[in-house]
Amino acid sequence: MSLPFESGNLPAQHAVSRFHVRWYALCVLFLAFDMEMIFMYPWAVVVAQTGATSVVEMFGFLGVLLVGVVYAWREGALRWV
Repeated sequence: MSLPFESGNLPAQHAVSRFHVRWYALCVLFLAFDMEMIFMYPWAVVVAQTGATSVVEMFGFLGVLLVGVVYAWREGALRWV
C-alpha cells in the first residue's frame, strides 16, 4: 500500500523494500564498536582497583576488535562504491 505516512509526502518506494548489503556490514561494524563501549565503561571505572592485568586484558580485547576491522577493510566491506 502506498499511502503517506507522517509528513504527508508520498513514499518513493515500498515500506518493505530491501536494503543494499553494505548497510548490513555497516550495522554489524557499528554494533561491534557499540559493544566495545559497553565493555569499556565499567572497565574504566574499576581499572585503578584491578591493576595492570586489566589493562593487558583490555588491550587484548581491543586487538581482537582491530583484527575484525582490518579483515572487513581488506575484504572491501567499508567501500561504498
